[in-house]
This record gives sequence, C-alpha cells and structure tokens, in this order.
Amino acid sequence: MNKRKHADLSVDFLGFKCENPFMLSSSPVAANYEMCSKFLEAGGGGVVFKTIGTYIPDECSPRFDHVRKEGQPFLGFKNMEQISDHPYEENMHFLRQLKKDYPTKCLIVSIMGSNEEDWTKLAKDVTEAGADIIECNFSCPQMTQENMGSDVGANIELIEKFTKATLAGTDVPIMLKMTPNIELMEVPATAAIKAGGHAIAAINTIKAITHIDLDQMTALPVVNGKSSVSGYSGAAAKPIALRFIANMKQDPFLKDIPISGIGGIETWEDCAEFISLGCTNLQFTTSVMQYGFRVVEDMISGLSIWMEEKGYKSIDDFCGKALNNIVPAEDLERDFKVYPKIDYDKCVGCGRCYISCFDGAHQAITWDAENRKVEIDEDKCVGCQLCLHVCPVADCITPGKVVFKPEDQFGLGSEAKYVEGGPNKRDIIVGQYDE
Repeated sequence: MNKRKHADLSVDFLGFKCENPFMLSSSPVAANYEMCSKFLEAGGGGVVFKTIGTYIPDECSPRFDHVRKEGQPFLGFKNMEQISDHPYEENMHFLRQLKKDYPTKCLIVSIMGSNEEDWTKLAKDVTEAGADIIECNFSCPQMTQENMGSDVGANIELIEKFTKATLAGTDVPIMLKMTPNIELMEVPATAAIKAGGHAIAAINTIKAITHIDLDQMTALPVVNGKSSVSGYSGAAAKPIALRFIANMKQDPFLKDIPISGIGGIETWEDCAEFISLGCTNLQFTTSVMQYGFRVVEDMISGLSIWMEEKGYKSIDDFCGKALNNIVPAEDLERDFKVYPKIDYDKCVGCGRCYISCFDGAHQAITWDAENRKVEIDEDKCVGCQLCLHVCPVADCITPGKVVFKPEDQFGLGSEAKYVEGGPNKRDIIVGQYDE
C-alpha cells in the first residue's frame, strides 16, 4: 500500500527550518519545561516560552474571565496574569533542557525588561541558554510597572531604545511583539524594524473589561471586591488580529518583514487565514486552554489535507494570497447587488429572518403567518444578506442572483439583468454583457 504523502507544512522562519508553523504563544500554556515538551511531542514546530523578566511578579487570584454565547465554549478570554513567576535560574534550566531534548524544534524565548540594562542582560542569558529567536514583549497590557509591556509598544522612543538594547546582548534574530491598543500598528512596527528588529509578532491582547458583576458592582474577575482592565484574547480577537496583520503586510516598508500571527487561532481554518495574509509563523494559547495540546494534531492534519485538496504543495504557494483582494472601501465595486435565495426544503418556518430584516434591516421579507412561510420582496431588498447570517439552518439561505443596478458603469440601462451565483461570478457576468 502506498503511504499517503502530505502537503509540506515546513517553513523557514528567520533562518530556522521549522517542520510546521505551529507554536505555543508566550503565555500560561508555555510556562515550564513539561508544558512545552508535551506540545512538542504532540507535533508542534516550536514554542515561544513565557515571558521572562528580571523579577518575579506578585500575581492576583482569581485572574481569568471569559465571554461566551449561548452555551458555546468561550469566545473571548480575559487574562490578568503577568510574566513568568518561576525563579530566573529555573527558567534558564527549562530553556537549556528544552534545547537539549528538542534540538530540531524552534525555541523562541519572550523577554521583558524595564530598562536598557535589563533587556541586554535578558537577551544575553536566554541566548546562552539556547534560544533560537528572541521575542521582545512590547505589549503585555497588565504589567504593574512603568516602561513595561504595552507602555513600550505605544512609545516610539522606548521601542527604539529597547530594541537596540536587546540586539546588544544577542546574535540571534529578534522579533517584536506589538500591542493592538493603538490605532496604527504600522508606525511602531516600522520603528522597531528600523531599530534593527527582524520580525513582528502580532497581536498581543486587547485592553478590555469583559463583564460587570452586578452584585458586587465591579468588573470580573473580582479580586477582593476590585478588578482591573487587562488583556482580552480568544476567538473574538481574531478579526482584530487579521486587520492589523493585513495593514502591516500591505505597508510598503513592512510588506516583506516576517510576521508571527497571534490572536484567536483555534482551528486549521484559522491557521490558513493567517497564512493567507502573509504570516509564516503562528502562535496560540486559548485553544490549548480549552482543548489541550492535541489541537496541534488537528491543525497539522486539517491544514495538510486542505492544501492537498487545493493543490498547494507548500505554505509558500498560498502565503499572502489574500492580500491583493483586500482593498480600501472606496475601491469596492458597488454597481450590483446579490439577492438572498431561500431553500424552502430546508426552511423550518421559524421566522427569524423576517424579524431581523423587519426590525434591523430593510423590511424586505414578508411573513405568511398561517403557513409560516417567508418570501423575499425584491423591490425592497438591498442585498445586505443579514437574513443569511441570522438563519439557524445551515445553507437554508444562500447568495442567489446577482442584479446590476440601473445605469451602472457598463451601460446596461434601467433593465435589470441577472445570473445565478455570487459576486465571485462577476467576471462571467461582465463578459456576457460585453458581448
């Protein structure tokens, strides 16, 4: 029997050949030797060891909260934990042992100092302990000291100063982990690269309050009656991460700079999305917190099978492929609309689409209460497709016919013309009417 040959998931990240791009992010899931070892044994290409500093933080309890919807696993996760709480030399021992036991796996070590001397010392020590790459944590939003974490990521002067200080202590590549708690990530990222950095890691967590405890009148988690703003991550952060990454990869100066993608990665589909925007390295935490280290097995098999189906032989074949199709809003074509199509064999007559359209959109769906049947009123429908997104039945409502607006740029006049399909059929449509 012929052994099935899988697609090549290997990547070259900053000169290190990784068997795949999947890594634990610097977080509670990568805090010691045992955790990192278990992930590497499960098939991960490497780890980003939890941020090491020159002091041990005094942590609060409890320190986590989460956001869920309708009984699903948490969509968003709030974390008030700071950097590693292990003694300094114990962390160095973990690093030396990991590199000894897993020499072919990529060992990235996250560090954070409060002054130039700290950054140089940390860089020197983790390099000697076996780090292949150093990640500078310029972005943790819950540090209790000034000039640390997200305070650095929003300060160009500190970014430049601490990047150069890190380089002074190491000869391995460094990447800078950026904060999303700013409007434009391109500005600090450019400063970090111009100061000598080699790659960007994005995004770190988003400053947030997840819930208010209405009995104690404070945010969650409650620590002796009080709480604090801190980092928000998980699946709900993915759209924000993708936006920042796309912006950087479309920036003329940053477009060729390697990016390690972070933010809500839970499935192989998430991995493919980040890669399609140009990421060649992927980090994750909250998926491991929910499902354990075995998530990497699903990512490896799922991404590999999908690549085979699509004819991609390597990650390079589709890395960054989505970028050219993400354009400014003013460049979107607006001369047609796509009507929704209802599959009445699947419709359960719940009326959800009718209510959402009437109360939240354009009153373009009619409701036959006696027969519990909905219909699209094309005279009112604008093609927003809110109905498709609220329908509880898979593929009951789908994109239907494409209709050109009257007097569009192709000179079709006021006569409505359409074909079945979605906007991806536009090239066919235009070709037909050009004839």
